[in-house]
Amino acid sequence: MTTHEVVNQVPPLVGYDTADDPALLDGLAREGADWAAAGLRDLGRLAGGEPAAEHGRLANEHPPVLRTHDRYGHRVDEVEFHPAWHELMRTAVGHGLHAAPWADDRPGAHVARAAGFYVWRSDAGHGCPISMTYAAIPALRHSPELAARYEPLLTTTEYDFGLRPPLGKRGLLAGMSMTEKQGGSDVRANTTTARPQPDGSYRLVGHKWFTSAPMCDLFLTLAQAPDGLTCFLVPRVLPDGSRNPMRLMRLKDKLGNRSNASAEIEYEHAVAWRVGDEGRGVRTIIDMVNLTRLDCVIGAAAGMRQGVTTAVHHATHRRAFGRYLADQPLMRNVLADLAVESEAATVLMMRLAGATDRSARGDAGETAFKRLALAVGKYWVCKRWPGHAAEALECLGGNGYVEESGMPRLFRESPLNSIWEGSGNVAALDVLRALTREPQVLAAYETEVASVAGADARLDAAVRRVRDELSDRSDLESRARRVVERLALVLQGALLVRHGHPAVADAFCASRLDGDHGQAYGTLPGGLDLAAIIDRATPKIG
Repeated sequence: MTTHEVVNQVPPLVGYDTADDPALLDGLAREGADWAAAGLRDLGRLAGGEPAAEHGRLANEHPPVLRTHDRYGHRVDEVEFHPAWHELMRTAVGHGLHAAPWADDRPGAHVARAAGFYVWRSDAGHGCPISMTYAAIPALRHSPELAARYEPLLTTTEYDFGLRPPLGKRGLLAGMSMTEKQGGSDVRANTTTARPQPDGSYRLVGHKWFTSAPMCDLFLTLAQAPDGLTCFLVPRVLPDGSRNPMRLMRLKDKLGNRSNASAEIEYEHAVAWRVGDEGRGVRTIIDMVNLTRLDCVIGAAAGMRQGVTTAVHHATHRRAFGRYLADQPLMRNVLADLAVESEAATVLMMRLAGATDRSARGDAGETAFKRLALAVGKYWVCKRWPGHAAEALECLGGNGYVEESGMPRLFRESPLNSIWEGSGNVAALDVLRALTREPQVLAAYETEVASVAGADARLDAAVRRVRDELSDRSDLESRARRVVERLALVLQGALLVRHGHPAVADAFCASRLDGDHGQAYGTLPGGLDLAAIIDRATPKIG
């Protein structure tokens, strides 16, 4: 007689293509990057394979370790990573997720890169240096001489880890170091000082509270120069091979994102070169911030897709009370609700990527649209992810609460994107600032939404409510989150009605715009085509 027979367990979710995502592939073609579909599917199969899953697990179970000194007592300030981390980085860099649009500027390049960043999701932590390198290049271009020197190495697809003089490496990664403990998001309160030198360089002195990915080769940072807050480029290693005195004081013990190192650092007269004009540091580095905000939206959308596909996969193979979970009406409601939220995030993410691409080519209308929609999307999609991750985890029951399922790691990751590059209030107030100071952005938003006027009465009513909300200027700051939420829901609804699957658009409008929805997932109203919605979220294994 056996005492331990394993039955009714779900097979591993490996051996599938993470790019097999109808909302993603439709968006890829719609936003001008259909030429990238074959490469995206190759990357998706890598991401859905067992090696990538194992590398993600190992990189998180063996987080980075700070080595401040070598065995002889010399200061080295190095971060040691598990080999799995380097494998993840090698794949991401090798597929151009860190900088491809800056090396190949064909139409749709930013869309293709966004889609690749979305599907390569076996570990979120290593995405941080990938994202920052992507975002650093337009900021660096404020100083053409520095861009000419470093951009070719930032855009190469060679991953070359290690502390060596930047110009002697095969490839470089860039980081960002802005926040200080006394200011946080209020970077104008920074106290790090920058003293100009006769050779044109500066010497930085100060303490930075968060420097993500401190093993990067170059950093963009903010410091107070004689004429005000200024952006600077700081290398880890100087041209003569000596270590720039950028001291790693400690690594943060974080809730999630544990495969990635985040450090407190001190500049002890660190050598730096000015990027842009003195006193215009925020304006210079905002190009970088906007692109990392786009990646926050992409990452949150990717996390939702990972959560719902895992939940659907589990429910498809797990039986309870005599039936598969996926065949039980209440579970089907939950799964469909999660899928609707995921597709709404994906369709918005791809639209923002398209706007980024066309804005980079000088399209003023797309630039105006992106200015408002990116801040709206950053607030809303990132804010929705934690609740979505929690519900997806619960679909696995107790199995989802166990680390081996991967769901606790996904859940721990979910709050980060809402915090990174400006937490919820910062993003919401940025929307108000854009509406107040740049009237063209609201016009661009309304043009986008008006493209589907009359197609759905529920959407039309929601548009009227948004207009009423915006017309009331009283106490607007305290209502900022409410305003941004409605802007986001209307924009997602318009995109789904125009481009999405009819069943998904119908469910979104019925639940998110018409108000027939409870406070938890799984409260979709009756009469919807749940089967079609769930099928779009079901991973095809083999």
